[in-house]
Amino acid sequence: MEGKHLTIEDRQQLRVEKSLPALDALHDWLIQTRMQTANGGGSAKALDYTLKRWSSLIRYAESGHLPIDNNPVENAIRPIALGKKNWLFTGSERAGQRAAAIQTLFGNRPAQQPGSVCLAQRYAH
Repeated sequence: MEGKHLTIEDRQQLRVEKSLPALDALHDWLIQTRMQTANGGGSAKALDYTLKRWSSLIRYAESGHLPIDNNPVENAIRPIALGKKNWLFTGSERAGQRAAAIQTLFGNRPAQQPGSVCLAQRYAH
């Protein structure tokens, strides 16, 4: 929240000052912990997963224009994910097809309104 209303340049500076040192410390801890963790276990897999994706994880801290999270996208697709779960058992194949058609209409509605942009375009900058 601290950098939400800052300019891109100011947000970049804030991330250099605060986020990068914390991320560097976390990276060091992950490496040290991984060296002390036996292969094959759940902890080793979690550490390996994080270290393998480290450059993607810290990308936001290297730029002021990237959002720190993907909450807007998560919120936009939540109804679709909930619908998939709720309509898993619709009673029949035909009812499932109707439910899918209705969900498609509701899911595409914002993109069809005048002046709207799809989420991919909104966050591609």
